[in-house]
Amino acid sequence: MGLIIDFWKDKNVFVTGCTGFLGSYLVKELVRLGANVTGLVRDHVPRSNMFNGEEFKKINVVFGKVEDEYLLERALGEYEIDTVFHLAAQPIVGIANRNPLSTFETNIRGTWNLLEAARRSPLVKRIVVASSDKAYGDQTILPYDENMPLMGRHPYDVSKSCADLISQAYYETYGLPVCITRCGNLYGGGDLNFNRIVPQTIRCVIKGQAPIIRSDGTYIRDYFYVEDAVKAYLLLAEKMNELNLEGQAFNFSNEIQLTVLELVEKILELMDSNLKPIVLNEASDEIKHQYLSAKKAREILNWKPTYTLEEGLKKTIAWYENFFQEQEKHY
Repeated sequence: MGLIIDFWKDKNVFVTGCTGFLGSYLVKELVRLGANVTGLVRDHVPRSNMFNGEEFKKINVVFGKVEDEYLLERALGEYEIDTVFHLAAQPIVGIANRNPLSTFETNIRGTWNLLEAARRSPLVKRIVVASSDKAYGDQTILPYDENMPLMGRHPYDVSKSCADLISQAYYETYGLPVCITRCGNLYGGGDLNFNRIVPQTIRCVIKGQAPIIRSDGTYIRDYFYVEDAVKAYLLLAEKMNELNLEGQAFNFSNEIQLTVLELVEKILELMDSNLKPIVLNEASDEIKHQYLSAKKAREILNWKPTYTLEEGLKKTIAWYENFFQEQEKHY
């Protein structure tokens, strides 16, 4: 698995969700690879990992949101965009359950707006749309593979199923050069959604508090390190035209099944903590067991993850330790 040398040099790349968790890592890597990056920013998030380092000084910023189709079309046209990474989304299951309409607006309407703007922009050659393992919904047979139906049942899962199907429709109907990624639960330094289990657990340990598990601790998930996700996205974008992959979806995963409790205990062990998690058993409308097969990505893209779970968690812990130390200095 090798990224193509100089593929990104001077390419005009548009990234939605560029101040988000995955977006910040992707933008930094694209800048390092020599791309001309234009990022869509809805809210100014000063603590975003995007502003950690110098890369953000080298990108163009368009202020606006994916719900504004005219703005998207203007950005793709004026910045002569060649490649689009559509990462903007409302990503939190609990928020989607409480505020389904704002989640649908961003995740579904935002996707069709982006694809419609791209359809009218003749210079766009490739689009990668971020779907999710949640798009598959609750399936009796695991692991998920790319041929399974998309069966989201709750607001967040449905929003991802819809965005995924709309992306496929734009390829099938208009020949739009789009590929879809479906990843497990991303983790890594820079995730500021502290209701997620990895950053929340690390923060609790740093502050000497017992970590909180919202579910009963037995939910099984597929945890995927963010730097591996960046490499996967870039590789798919590089290969999609060359290998005629337009219209296809790819799962990316470490293919490890882990309960929430096992993950929390692993973090506690790596941080030499004797704290015990508090299990609330309050989660609702969430899928009990999920994990992905990445066989297609391995075979077609010659892809494999670089980081083991332990290596990824060690890097993640180090990032948050530094983050909270820096915060202490400023207060």
